[in-house]
Amino acid sequence: MKTLIFAAGRGERMRPLTDTTPKPLLVAGGKPLIVWHLERLAAAGLTKVVINSAHLAEKLEAALGDGSAFGVAIRWSREPAGALETAGGIAWALPLLGAEPFLVINGDVWCDWDVARAPAIGNALATRGHDAHLLMVDNPQQHPAGDFLLADKALRFARDAAPTLRASDRGTTAETLLPAAPGTLTYAGIGVFSPALVAAVERGAVMKLRPLLDAAIAAGRLGGERHAGRWVDVGTPERLAELDRALRVSPTFAAGA
Repeated sequence: MKTLIFAAGRGERMRPLTDTTPKPLLVAGGKPLIVWHLERLAAAGLTKVVINSAHLAEKLEAALGDGSAFGVAIRWSREPAGALETAGGIAWALPLLGAEPFLVINGDVWCDWDVARAPAIGNALATRGHDAHLLMVDNPQQHPAGDFLLADKALRFARDAAPTLRASDRGTTAETLLPAAPGTLTYAGIGVFSPALVAAVERGAVMKLRPLLDAAIAAGRLGGERHAGRWVDVGTPERLAELDRALRVSPTFAAGA
């Protein structure tokens, strides 16, 4: 099975760090975020890796090269300036990914999920009638409303739960987040995808992934599972610093203990 790692984004919320450093090369626990992924993939025997690049692409590609230093073989999917968003990035990389299901990982998350499970999940997609299988996690503080509901390994719209609103949605200017509706979970930025999910996306189109996921839910073709282990969305300098401290202070954190 091949793996696509998303690494093309600008990382606006991480500025000024990402003005000079590609977001996946930001360091936590003594190594770049993307290297944590590469090492886990190598340990699982998933050595065929495609990485998309756009922002500071030369720096990213120079740092990782062909992947041999990390036990993997990297092929680069260089996108046009400005990048193509998530669905557009997958469609652009399809010639490198091939016709079989593949693992997708956001380069700016840290997670201890066992990637060795991905091939079996990919093999089961067709049997289950699914176009993708998403890893879901408990809603983090910064995203309490969640993304989807999970029921019997199938994903449903979060709106099917009781609504969760920001204070601003109720006529105020405050951005106070209210507690999440019961049962919602957050997409972890990791999943196993069939090429069929992006079959209708024109190569070179700029397109987010969410509309395709919503369409798959409506068609009953999106599966998932809840990951109860460790996961961090490294979306701000503060969360990067928190992850760095956790990895350095607790030797068992990275091991998932």
